[in-house]
Amino acid sequence: MRTIEERLQEHQQTMTPSELEGRLRKALEQAPVRRKSRAGRTRTWAATAAAAMLLTVGVYQYPALAYYGGKLFSQTDLNTVNFTQVVKQGYGQAVNQSKTLKDGTVFTVKGVIADDNNLLMLYSIQLPAGRVFDETAFSNYSFNNIKGLFTDSDPIGGGGDYSPDRTRYEGVYKFEPVSPFSRNLTVNFNAKLTSGELVQFPISFKYDPNLAMKSLLVADIDQAVAVDQGTVYYDTITASPTSTIVKGHYKMDNGENPRFSAVTKLYVNGTEMNSRSMRGTNSSKKGTPEFIIEYDVLPTDKLQSVELVLDNFSGYQKVGQPIPLASPSDHSVTVGEEKLWIRSVSRTADGYDIVVAGKQFTMLDKDTLAVQAGGAAVPVSSISDSRPWDLKNGNILWERTYSFQTTEKPEFLEMDGFHYIKFYRHTIPVPLGEK
Repeated sequence: MRTIEERLQEHQQTMTPSELEGRLRKALEQAPVRRKSRAGRTRTWAATAAAAMLLTVGVYQYPALAYYGGKLFSQTDLNTVNFTQVVKQGYGQAVNQSKTLKDGTVFTVKGVIADDNNLLMLYSIQLPAGRVFDETAFSNYSFNNIKGLFTDSDPIGGGGDYSPDRTRYEGVYKFEPVSPFSRNLTVNFNAKLTSGELVQFPISFKYDPNLAMKSLLVADIDQAVAVDQGTVYYDTITASPTSTIVKGHYKMDNGENPRFSAVTKLYVNGTEMNSRSMRGTNSSKKGTPEFIIEYDVLPTDKLQSVELVLDNFSGYQKVGQPIPLASPSDHSVTVGEEKLWIRSVSRTADGYDIVVAGKQFTMLDKDTLAVQAGGAAVPVSSISDSRPWDLKNGNILWERTYSFQTTEKPEFLEMDGFHYIKFYRHTIPVPLGEK
């Protein structure tokens, strides 16, 4: 298998000036930094200069486009991309289907780029004469989904640019992938007209799945990592030209969603990849909560190793002994590898308040939390929100106030355990297989 770098070297002699890779890398360096945004957040009108350079070279083939194009998509998938040039290179599909609303607003689907992970749609909104986009105008428009044969793809997010006179908006919106069996797609829009009327309308177009870009790596991971009170399952990885997506699911002992999401790092040839986002879903088939982690595109097609690392996740530390409350304030108690700080025990009109501090997201097990006071166990009656405790040494802990309704001074704090962020740092090798 030839690498992307080898293909670029092969094409250098056909490029004027000769340094194709150098020009592309320079273009990438000049591309604006990606900023996450809602669909209505604006940027400058000009299309990315790097995208223009990439898409007009015309001398390289996939996966070189996947490599450099993917890097640009990772920066501009929430911005405007020069789809016309992409289509000329054979990586995408022109659509150019429009719908004119009753108030004169024109919606146009200009083109789509599809792969195994996403469908990117270039669209425009042209306002009628005399109207301009103000700061809230874009909230009048939204997307429902894209439908087709075996396809019901939800929107994920997007962004774009206003024209200088703010009468036109061009953007790119990302949807879940569509089925390769679809030959016709319908994207459903929502709009609020100038009259205040809310309307829903479709724009349909023919879709050619043969123009979808191929993935560099598609693999079943099928590995599980045992964690406190459950298991994290890593199911699949798909590295497409626009993103790298890892899918998995949780199975917790209590049958519920985990308190915190698993933080998973992706390493390609020993280099950590940037994580873009993580979202959760519920699978009716598995009956368990699922997660989808999106990373940047793979930096090379010469894959020597691909690894996932479960860095941290929900942990549960059992507390074997009651915690004495007779010591002076602000004393620490070591439990396992964690520490809790008893900040104060104070009398109130209704009983006693105990302030306990720990690392952020440390939560005492409220179902078993109680104090021993006057020979009786008194359960917690209320728990405050967490608040920061600045140690004035560069560290910040978080404290909560736990209230107990008792006239007797508490002697011990009791609980089965507490929830916290635990570092697992477990490595999961990804099978590469044959490409």
